[in-house]
Amino acid sequence: MTAYWDDRHRPWPVPDLPWIMKQTWNDLLFAHWPIRPEALRRLVPGSLPIDTYDGWGWIGVVPFDMTGIRMRGMPPIPLTDRFPELNVRTYVTIDGKPGVYFFSLDAANWLAVKLARAFYHLPYIYARMEVKRRREIISYKSVRANGAPGAFQAAYRPISDAFLASPGSIEEWLTERYCLYTLNGSGQPCRCDILHPPWPLRLAEAEFFMNTMTSAQGIAVEETKPLLHFASTIDVRIWPLLRVRS
Repeated sequence: MTAYWDDRHRPWPVPDLPWIMKQTWNDLLFAHWPIRPEALRRLVPGSLPIDTYDGWGWIGVVPFDMTGIRMRGMPPIPLTDRFPELNVRTYVTIDGKPGVYFFSLDAANWLAVKLARAFYHLPYIYARMEVKRRREIISYKSVRANGAPGAFQAAYRPISDAFLASPGSIEEWLTERYCLYTLNGSGQPCRCDILHPPWPLRLAEAEFFMNTMTSAQGIAVEETKPLLHFASTIDVRIWPLLRVRS
C-alpha cells in the first residue's frame, strides 16, 4: 500500500507548504444516509457547492479514536495526544477538489475543542465520550456536556476483509476526500488539505442504541438503513487552513 507521505494517489498535489500536524485515526465507523440535495442546500453555506452521487447528497456520522496527535517537530503533549472524536459531515467540492464539510465535531478534549474552533474555524463541541473494544466489537458512547442536544451510543464491528474502493464507486466518493472546507470569521471559504493512504475499508454492521447527532441539528435524512463501512487505522498529516482563492 502507498506510504502515507506519498501523495501520488491524491487527485491533486499537497500544498507547497510544510504539514503542521500528525494524527492516527483508529476504529472508524462510516455511517452514511442519503439526503435530498434541496434539503441539504438549506443547511450548507451557499458559498460551498454541494457534491452529489447519483443525484443524492449524503450525511455521514463518523465515530473514531485519535492517537499520536502532535505538532510538526514537537513531541506529543500529555493529555492532548489522544481522545475520541465523532463528526457529522456532508460533502462539497470547490475548483474540482472534493472535500468534507462538518456540521459538528464532538471531542473529549476541551483544549482541542478550543484550539480547533479558534484556528480552524470548525464547529467543535466538548463531549463526555467512552470507547471500549472487545475483540472486534467497538462500543462507543458520546454525550455532549452541559446537557446540549446531540448524543450517540452504538456498537459496531467489521464483517469483511479490507478492500480499496473501486474508482467511481460510492465508497470512493464518500471516503477518498483529501481536504475539508469551512468558512473563516469573514465568511470566506477555506480549505485544509490532508494526506493519508487510500482507505482500507471493510463492510460493517452496527447497532445504534441512541443517535440524535443529525436530528439535534435539524438534519432530516432519508429513513433508510445506512451504508456502513469500517476502517481499523490510518495515519494522517494535516496542512494549515488556507482561504480558497477565486
